[in-house]
Amino acid sequence: MNRKIQTDPASTDLRGNPLRFAFYGRTSTTRHQDRVSSQGWQRDMADGLVAGHGQVVVAYFDAGTSRRVPWRQRPQAAQLMAAASSPGSAIDAIVVGEYERAFTGTQFTTLYAWCTRHGIQLWLPETGGPVDLGNRDHRALLSLLATQSQREVLRARHRVLAAMHNQATQQGRYLGGRPPYGYQLVDAGPHPNPADARWGRRLQRLAPDPRTAPHVAWMFRQRLAGHSVASIARHLNERGVPCPSSADPDRNRHRTRGAWTLRTVAVILANPRYTGRQIWNRRASATDGPASTPALSAKVVHPALVTEQAFVAAQQVRAARPASDGQTRQFALAGLIHCGICNRRLDSHWNHGRPTYRCRHGHTSTQRASQPRPKTLYIREDHLVDELTIQLGDEGTDGYAEPELRRPRHKRVAAALRGAGKIIVYDGAGWRLEEIDSS
Repeated sequence: MNRKIQTDPASTDLRGNPLRFAFYGRTSTTRHQDRVSSQGWQRDMADGLVAGHGQVVVAYFDAGTSRRVPWRQRPQAAQLMAAASSPGSAIDAIVVGEYERAFTGTQFTTLYAWCTRHGIQLWLPETGGPVDLGNRDHRALLSLLATQSQREVLRARHRVLAAMHNQATQQGRYLGGRPPYGYQLVDAGPHPNPADARWGRRLQRLAPDPRTAPHVAWMFRQRLAGHSVASIARHLNERGVPCPSSADPDRNRHRTRGAWTLRTVAVILANPRYTGRQIWNRRASATDGPASTPALSAKVVHPALVTEQAFVAAQQVRAARPASDGQTRQFALAGLIHCGICNRRLDSHWNHGRPTYRCRHGHTSTQRASQPRPKTLYIREDHLVDELTIQLGDEGTDGYAEPELRRPRHKRVAAALRGAGKIIVYDGAGWRLEEIDSS
């Protein structure tokens, strides 16, 4: 904005008592923005604003931090706030080079209130000096700036997501991230953007990793043969096959490099990239707008490790697990029973034709039992429902409206527990009700 609201000269002419300013600036990325240039022009704006009123005595600049991150969570901004509020602080005012570089949403109002409490002025180029929210024009301008900054964020987000969605679906372009287990990255030629190509940037694509691709193909064959996910994970561990975090530790530093787990195998078996199609945004957010759906390339763009027919069949094996009598198993108290020994939630388990719950204290089917552990706990749902009915005072009629009376008793008991915010704690010797820990 070019318009500047001039404040009362008497309130800003402080040459007799120069102010000590702390400069704050920010840039969103370090890969696509030049920190030195960005910090330079923001600092120039700030120096020009405070000329004649004082000087910048300390500078703080966050590089690679989104404007949506609150000030207290930005490394440099948090240091500035700590320094300005410390006893004997040498900071009288904070100055920024541009509103949009520093604030979005309600961040300015929050910081302004904090500055007021600590007797610190807040200077903006857009107001031509210190901000005064008691000034009607300042309030109107700051409201407009907040809206404009938020709109800029949303517009940029929408454009980037829409472009990436198109690049994945229509071009099949690899858009970054760790390559899935079984693949490695190879060169795919110069970047299609001429400017990026002149800078030497190149595209990448997925290619089978000769070390791990055979294991992926084996997993799908095992799944199509009817083996459980737990069985597949157990055999991989017994054969000493490196799991993803062990096979590619540089890209999986956040993982433990342990053994294969149920989730690891299940994620691989559910990843459509193994059919040769590119996918992006599998875990799309509802806030992504038009690009809120996962993007699957319209054509095969890299070598497949499994055919599309086999991949679809593998998903059906996972989904189709009917009981031998064709009925759907229902567990009314699922998630409501906790182990009094290890504090885990008991697993739902169908046993002798009835719903039961068990706790194996962390043991899973992916590994053979080796270390001693407490005895597995079992408890029947019907026994629990009978005892809970007595303790909760529900004889099947009192306190329920007519539609509720038609619900099975075990469902009424489960609904009562959830409504009261209670869980069942069972230790093998007995059970008790406890409040759900909301912390």
